Amino acid sequence: MSKHPTVRAGRGGGVANILILGGTDEARRLAAALAGRDGTHVVSSLAGRVRDPRLPVGEVHEGGFGGPGGLATWLVERGIDTVVDATHPFAARMTASAVEATARTGLPLLILRRPGWQAGPGDDWRRVPSLEAAAALLPSLGERVFLTTGRRSLPVFAGLDDHWFLARSVDPPEPPMPRRTEVLLSRGPFTVEGETALMRTHRTDVLVTKDSGGEMTTAKLRAARELGLPVVVVDRPPAPAGVPAVGDVPAALAWLDGAAVPGGTGGTGGTGGRGHAG
Repeated sequence: MSKHPTVRAGRGGGVANILILGGTDEARRLAAALAGRDGTHVVSSLAGRVRDPRLPVGEVHEGGFGGPGGLATWLVERGIDTVVDATHPFAARMTASAVEATARTGLPLLILRRPGWQAGPGDDWRRVPSLEAAAALLPSLGERVFLTTGRRSLPVFAGLDDHWFLARSVDPPEPPMPRRTEVLLSRGPFTVEGETALMRTHRTDVLVTKDSGGEMTTAKLRAARELGLPVVVVDRPPAPAGVPAVGDVPAALAWLDGAAVPGGTGGTGGTGGRGHAG
């Protein structure tokens, strides 16, 4: 296993320049942990898809790069030494761009991805490989759907006219969307009590979610368990092969300090967020 002492020595006058991709909680916590270190400069990149994002400490780049070629050029121009992909587990396009751009430039890349959820006793989960598969499964599970897969997912469910949807997202979704849809604009973290009351009030039959992992939105899974509701869980895209990956911020810091990646490469090290959902 190779070591990457990126924080201790950089290419630009002894300063290690680190690019953190993503507006996740893990990305913000990593930026905060690195911000106070001497000899380290951190740039956090946000895709700009959320109108009022929670900003990390330090320098922020908002917007895209123009694909892997544009990102590679940006990395060279800014003298970046290391890239940490801490994007959402479903941001497959950005991850692919990071893999290609770092391969072109010869820079080390670390994937920081919180572990996915695991069903526990009493859970009634149906795992599916895609949003389309989730939509196809709904007619067999119930009419009233609590949809928490993000505002960009609604067009996939637009043809289900016999269903009623409570669609929760941070920003308003854009059409097309299901004919019978109530939009709920809200941002986590949520409580089990609040999620249970929400599902009871709207007489929810089934919950649909992506396997995002983390603690901020697990309350809905516990609420569904307590209410005896089925949950359709959309599996996350696979991590790219051969790229070092860790599951929490302490493991990412250890990797940046030159420590070997726990569990080798291509897997997920660390223990943050593991275990049963909720």
